[in-house]
Amino acid sequence: METTTTTRPGWRRARRFFVSIAVLATVIALFYTEEDWRGKRDWVKYKLALETKGVVLDWNALIPPPVPDDQNFFTASTNILLRFKRAQTDAEVERASKCSWLRITYSTNSFPVFDSTKTKPLIVAEIMVEPSNSVSAIKGGSRSTIVSLNDTDAREQIQDLIRRTVGQGISGAAGFQFSELQLCNLAPVHIVLLLETTPSMADLDNLIPENLVTNIGHLRIVATGDKKLFQVALVGVHVTAAADYLKWSDQFVPAFDDIREALKRPYAIIPGDYSQPFLIPIPNFITLRSVAQTLAQRAQCDFLLGQPDKALQELTLIHDLCRILERPPAGKPITLVEAMIHVAIMRLYASTVADGFKFHAWQEPQLFMLQNQLREVNLLPQVIAAFASQSASVCFTLINSPPSVLVDEKAFLSGNPTNLLQNLKDPEFDFLTFAPRGWIYQNAADYATQMQKSIRCYDSTNQLIIPNTADAWVKQISSLNKWNPYTFFDATYMPNLARATQVLAYAQTELNEAQIACALERYHLQYGVYPASLDALAPHYIETLPHDIIDGGPLIYRPTSDGKFLLYSIGWNEKDDGGQITKAMKNGQIDFTQGDWVWDN
Repeated sequence: METTTTTRPGWRRARRFFVSIAVLATVIALFYTEEDWRGKRDWVKYKLALETKGVVLDWNALIPPPVPDDQNFFTASTNILLRFKRAQTDAEVERASKCSWLRITYSTNSFPVFDSTKTKPLIVAEIMVEPSNSVSAIKGGSRSTIVSLNDTDAREQIQDLIRRTVGQGISGAAGFQFSELQLCNLAPVHIVLLLETTPSMADLDNLIPENLVTNIGHLRIVATGDKKLFQVALVGVHVTAAADYLKWSDQFVPAFDDIREALKRPYAIIPGDYSQPFLIPIPNFITLRSVAQTLAQRAQCDFLLGQPDKALQELTLIHDLCRILERPPAGKPITLVEAMIHVAIMRLYASTVADGFKFHAWQEPQLFMLQNQLREVNLLPQVIAAFASQSASVCFTLINSPPSVLVDEKAFLSGNPTNLLQNLKDPEFDFLTFAPRGWIYQNAADYATQMQKSIRCYDSTNQLIIPNTADAWVKQISSLNKWNPYTFFDATYMPNLARATQVLAYAQTELNEAQIACALERYHLQYGVYPASLDALAPHYIETLPHDIIDGGPLIYRPTSDGKFLLYSIGWNEKDDGGQITKAMKNGQIDFTQGDWVWDN
């Protein structure tokens, strides 16, 4: 009896514990059941409402149709741009392994670089000071240029001589510097400076400032043992001769020719499994970027060497290459990454066209071809389609994937393998693993809602982007509570999409301005001046003038007193700042949100 008496309270406590656990489990089950039912109900209701408005949330409707292999860019015999994000079948593994990848890698040893820190000082000029009445000024003979400081333009004469001796330079699309001349073989210019007294170093520094624009390096005055003789050295030089870069990159010309041949095919659909949105085959974006940068740098070197026809050939391939990112014939599904890669490459294309204007390289035949290419580029529909595809792909994945798949997909996309302890400290892992399915449904519904709001930033009918709507959307997204279980995905991922709209607007403006600049230059080649207004261009030099993508009005234009012109959009702030560009304080890059968007000519 004592045993029974002593054990009964323990049994009662155990029973209470298990009853409590059972009650808690029941409450949790009821909670999950109710949240799952309510979330799925709201999702079905919302999905139906959107689909009645023509919005496609069914991922299966976006899967591209099969196309004939012999008409498909991505089944060309030498397919150098294909990459499977994750192989799904043995056939895909075999196909991926047989792809002939174009690998363009850059290093300090890739091509010849002239580095002034590793050579003797690069002397670009020798200045001999002689009295104004001295006959010895003739010593240098035909190799010397005589300059008198009594001449009002003496300073400009000397600086122009040095510039012509050094040659032109340009900053390449991939960050390298290129020079017109082979600096290792440079012969310095000899200058006889007629002056009554021997100048000081400060006098010469004033005559030839170290920041004299050469696009290659900085100038430094060097004294010699002869009090009358001074040298001008070019320092801070890390540059490749244009001819050397072209010779090095000629190794890729056969691959570029293969791309040109493959682009004659009308379709560009990567064969593969499209049933899972985040596992679809995608192009090799790194290779695409490298190809575009290399072609742009080849074009820039062609400018330096006076070869505009070759530059046009390189630019045409950049332009045509972007067609594969549009996924013809159906134009779907376009991922947002693809759309923004397209935008980035088109910005590179436009800036390289602008480089040609700075070097006065373009003539009528090239300008006509470039103008036609630019007229074909319309980035808005692709980005709008990408936002729509993004909405369908995210919603499909959330709704149709179990928690384990969502967790695996998150780890794959991040590229960071983690262990269980690390995962448990990750709010995204905890949410995907333990949240009721109803919350996932709610997040899918809210994500689709926000994506539809983002599309309202665009007026596809009138080809406009509406900054006020975009800013209001970004402000709303930024104010979302990350710990709200119904908007967790919006608060976590949506802010990464906000800048895409601004970048797109700026890029399309650059392309529109480039098209007008081609027409202006054709007019200038015929008449020797730029027109008083853009109206003089249509219809002979341009069929239709592109409008300002911000307000729908004409781009602002006026010829300037220096024989050039000013062409700009009112920009994201929607006001005319007189053609002023605003740059960010931190990195010196253009601030898209402030100032005007000015064509760089």
